[in-house]
Amino acid sequence: MKHPSTREFFAYWDKKRGTARAPDRSDFDPGAVRELLGDIFVLAYEAAGGFTFRVAGTRVCALTGCDLKDKSFRALFSEESRSEIDEIATVVAEETLGAVAGITAKRPDNSPAQLELLLLPFNARAHSPQSITGLLAPFDSEQGQLAAFRLTSWRYLHRPERLVPRAIRKLQIARGFMVYEGLR
Repeated sequence: MKHPSTREFFAYWDKKRGTARAPDRSDFDPGAVRELLGDIFVLAYEAAGGFTFRVAGTRVCALTGCDLKDKSFRALFSEESRSEIDEIATVVAEETLGAVAGITAKRPDNSPAQLELLLLPFNARAHSPQSITGLLAPFDSEQGQLAAFRLTSWRYLHRPERLVPRAIRKLQIARGFMVYEGLR
């Protein structure tokens, strides 16, 4: 994660999930991320209908030039990136895994704009559609209305592996030079 807003929002999401794979949507307090609200959005997910915006911050709407409520998430992207963004967002929702992506978009003068996209899952609730949250942050302030979003890079955010207590005890008593046997 390169953008400070992305790191801050991920840290808040990570704190709210605790030891769970993802936090509940009801655990989020908009006041805690007040400075980021303009860059945050929530998508509803239905396997047949894909991802639609439930809510989108003012800066996200300004970047796209319209109110995004009930609009398709994939429609923001150029044709060549639509299947990839669908797959990434589906993995976020169904596998409860976060993702971060580098995005390039076109300004009105056709010059490129660089953005960072963060997609994070919420715990699924019975009798309500699955939803994910995200943040779209431009790297420079001179944007204007952007179009034809294109994925340039992406990766999933796996929870760091933790050492088991036995391994920690072994490391605490080992001193000096240690030789680890490996493959030749």
